[in-house]
Parts: sequence; C-alpha cells; structure tokens
Amino acid sequence: MKRSEINRRIADAEAFFESMSFALPPWSSRAPAEWRGRYERETEIVENMLGWDLTDFGSGDYDRVGLLLFTIRNGNPRRDDKPYAEKVMIVGELQETPLHFHWSKMEDIVVRGGGNLMVQLWASTREEGLSESRFRIGVDGVSRELEAGSTIRLEPGESVCLERGVYHRFYGEPGKGRVLVGEVSAVNDDKSDNRFYASAGRFPAIEEDEAPTRLLASDYRRYL
Repeated sequence: MKRSEINRRIADAEAFFESMSFALPPWSSRAPAEWRGRYERETEIVENMLGWDLTDFGSGDYDRVGLLLFTIRNGNPRRDDKPYAEKVMIVGELQETPLHFHWSKMEDIVVRGGGNLMVQLWASTREEGLSESRFRIGVDGVSRELEAGSTIRLEPGESVCLERGVYHRFYGEPGKGRVLVGEVSAVNDDKSDNRFYASAGRFPAIEEDEAPTRLLASDYRRYL
C-alpha cells in the first residue's frame, strides 16, 4: 500500500470516529516527530502494538479486502499480566476481512454503531480445514446452533463470541453504510495467532511515496 493512501484513510477514520462520538486515546493524533524520546515512558504502547493498524491483507484492493483497526489496549505475556485486549475497527460495505481463525485468542465482535456486520462462520477440523458439521455459537449470551458456512447479521448493539478455532470472515452489509466494530478479547498477537484459510498478508508492504501523518503500530520501531 502507498503511504499516501494510508494517510488519507486514517484521516477519514478520524473523522468517522468523531462522527460516531467514539474518542480515541490522546496520543492517537500525534505526528511522527512527537513520538521521539517517549519510549521509556510509553513502552506498553510500542511493545504491545497499540494504535493504528491498516491492512489490505495483500490483496492490493483495500476497498474490497481490507480493514482499519485501532488497538486501544493489549496485554503482552512476555512483559505484563494484562490478559485482555480491546480494538475498534471500521468495516466498509462489502469490504471483506478474509476467512481465518485464532489458535489462542477468544474474542467478542461487537457492532458499536453505523451499519450491519455480516459474519460467515465455520467450525474447523483437526487438520484446520472447514468442518461441514453443525456447531454452536454465542450471540449476546444466547447459544445458537448453526449450519456450516452460515452467515449471521449483527446490528448495532449486537455481538458474537468467537471461540478458538472458529473460522470467520466479515463484511459490511451493502446499503447500510460503514460499520463501527469493537473487539473485546484475550491478548492479541497478530504476528503469530492468525490462521488464514487462504494465504493472506496481515501487515502490508508500504511504498513510502510521502511522509506518514500518523504512525502505524508496525512503524514504531523504525521511527522510535
């Protein structure tokens, strides 16, 4: 992805969060130069990869396959005892997050506002394939039995609990607008805990066609 595209999409996300009355931490709006000299006091932000995160999953077409995230809080088993994480995401209409599951992380996906989120689900086999068996899922604390490959619609205020090994892909329902999505989970590790059904790149290669206006979580070590 080009840095100019990332800059533009983050600026658009900031406006969307404001329109939804969703406030980010004060450091979310720092320019890159403002991060210098802060590592000793803000190690948690850097080491636990808090902050901006944007990916096209290697598709080259962010509007079709992509996701913008902001990690608000996250633990790190190597350095602290925090066992949980929280993210906020923006999902466009028909903008897909590819089919995947997590080996370690259990998570709740919550629609905080905007449009509706469509979530397609499968149980996984021991060989990490797609199971054809029926399975159970929790939607706002209510157990539901689903057929393999079922798609559920989550409207604002609704959530689904995704247990380890449950394949899921999601996208915004067409005609309903962008979706403000929250994630509440166990500790998040996007470097090693995503099992994509088809090959996908979690962090994009960036073409530096202009200077960054906001640092991504994956930028910290280069800039700090």
